[in-house]
Amino acid sequence: MKKMLLFSLAAVMTMGMAAGNLKGVDRANLDTSVRPGENFYKYACGGWQKANPLDPQYARFGTFDQLRENSNEQVKDIITHLGTNNPRGSLKQQVGDLYAMGMDSVRLNNEGKAPLEADLAMLNSAKRSDFIRLIAWQHRGISDAFFNSQVMADLKNSEQNMLYLTQGGIGMGDRDYYLENDANTVKVRQAYVTYIERLFTLVGYKKGNAKKAANNVMKIENALAKVAMTREETRDYSKLYNLTTLNQLKANYPNIDWDTYLGALKLKNVETICVFQPKSIAKVNEMLGSLKDQEIKDYLAFKYINAASNYLSDDFEQANFDMFSRAMSGKQVNQPRWKRALNVPNSLLGEAVGQLYVAKYFPAESKKKMQQLVDNLKVALGEHIAGLTWMSPKTKVNALVKLNSFTVKIGYPDKWRDYSDIDIDPTRSYWSNVLQARVHEADYEYSQLHKPVDKDRWWMTPQTVNAYYEPSSNEICFPAAILQPPYFDPTVDDASNYGAIGVVIGHEMTHGFDDQGRNFDHVGNMVDWWTKEDADQFKALADKLGAQYSAEIVADDVHANGVFTMGENIADHGGLRVSYSAFKHTDQGKGDTMIDGFTPDQRFFLSYANVWAANITKEEILRRTKVDPHSLGVNRVNVAIRNLEPFFKAFDIQPGDKMWRDPADRVAIW
Repeated sequence: MKKMLLFSLAAVMTMGMAAGNLKGVDRANLDTSVRPGENFYKYACGGWQKANPLDPQYARFGTFDQLRENSNEQVKDIITHLGTNNPRGSLKQQVGDLYAMGMDSVRLNNEGKAPLEADLAMLNSAKRSDFIRLIAWQHRGISDAFFNSQVMADLKNSEQNMLYLTQGGIGMGDRDYYLENDANTVKVRQAYVTYIERLFTLVGYKKGNAKKAANNVMKIENALAKVAMTREETRDYSKLYNLTTLNQLKANYPNIDWDTYLGALKLKNVETICVFQPKSIAKVNEMLGSLKDQEIKDYLAFKYINAASNYLSDDFEQANFDMFSRAMSGKQVNQPRWKRALNVPNSLLGEAVGQLYVAKYFPAESKKKMQQLVDNLKVALGEHIAGLTWMSPKTKVNALVKLNSFTVKIGYPDKWRDYSDIDIDPTRSYWSNVLQARVHEADYEYSQLHKPVDKDRWWMTPQTVNAYYEPSSNEICFPAAILQPPYFDPTVDDASNYGAIGVVIGHEMTHGFDDQGRNFDHVGNMVDWWTKEDADQFKALADKLGAQYSAEIVADDVHANGVFTMGENIADHGGLRVSYSAFKHTDQGKGDTMIDGFTPDQRFFLSYANVWAANITKEEILRRTKVDPHSLGVNRVNVAIRNLEPFFKAFDIQPGDKMWRDPADRVAIW
């Protein structure tokens, strides 16, 4: 199943422990001027926040990002020592040359818009009969022009891949940026129009023509935004699973030449398609029959230029940064060129880099220790399920079958992707090479259509600092990069590891039983294995948990969205409860020995809080509240832990304290 349906630890980034701290909990992270009962997040993380003022290259930077920086430095060290004159087509040549091209700012600035000219000329000379083919061309790794398509496991038959059509086509990433009119949204929308005009100007449009082209782009994107499903609606798979035959597709959306579209994607013998958002595809069908040719050309041209903008000269890159980083997130300066260049082979040749990374940085003992932790967490979650008072015995059996069917992936894949047919050629432009790699990746995805689902496939690279649960294969995955000090360290006390990586393990396991994951059975099929009474009980508890988050104000008068973040909140909630239970089975958890002045339970909760220590801009807070299914770090701490009785006991939280929550108001789901 493709990444859009993964339940990960973070959209881009999430958890981590304080970098440089090899002792587990570090007192330097605390702000002891704040009482734990007043604001536990401030107490546990305030020292870290003061010691780590936000660098202007970041919109948010936390302890987890420090771990990502460490991984980036490791990958950089590998790539910069690959040497030259490596055999053409070798992993070292592909990775090294792609990175080197990204670092060559002199060449990029000399080339300017030249790498785009041939394709833009092709787009501008296109006839109406070419448009469907050009949309498909963009879907092969360039953009989601008008809509999108992808191949992933059939939601109701996890052994078989299926073609899906999904909503897309909007450059700001979320419909609310087009529809809402609060001050921040209006500011971002105005910046986006300026950005579109700027890109058209950079490729040679005169000012008046650039403005007209930008208006055409916004006309199309506004129309797509109006019919797009909300974030909350896209969480309901029953609304997304809309099967149709190819003949029905042709009849329902006749302005889209589906034979041409599928042919351009090299897809043959397509019989059944799942249309996730029929209203969006219907709007595309309508627009392709009513829009003027120039409107479609301008839109496709912008989607292409925008996709290429980060791989061109500085003026293109700066325009992209000013829009998506400065205006949307509040970043003040761009990241160093080496980080931007590193991201390209790290993503487009991810497992090639991963092979080199694992060989140098992933010790076998880490995998063994991690497997032990996973086993301990599985036992604890099983005990929780067996002891639930709100769930019937029948549903408990199904839940335990699912738990015991988890596939666990740790460190790196058993088989690696083959990139040998990607020709990284330094004589061509940087964008040309990037585009070839992106096309290769898209073609690889589409080529899976008539093949069985590859259950051995990894959806994150080993050098990714993150973790995920995949519902279609009922698997949890922990890449190598997250399994290293100071985040995961076999030499520190159990409280520190269980409070950090232990909660990650429990988080991913609980995703199998959150408001989305619970709809899939032990083999990954979307099957209702619940009794109606149990499902109603679950929903009541989930709604109560969601209301706790929605009550929180994130900035100005904007509240958190407890419905949109429901799955991640349930996973945090379950991860904490399950990891704490597993910790209490350890020798340290059973005892009361103090370490550095803290009890075992205090160290567990401090370790958890420290993984969310971060500073963040107001703009990024508002952006994440729109687009990120994860709650803000402060809420992942202060809201989540106030449902656990051991937390109140550990820090003597009493009625009247701001962190207190009455027992009747607490939630216990898993």
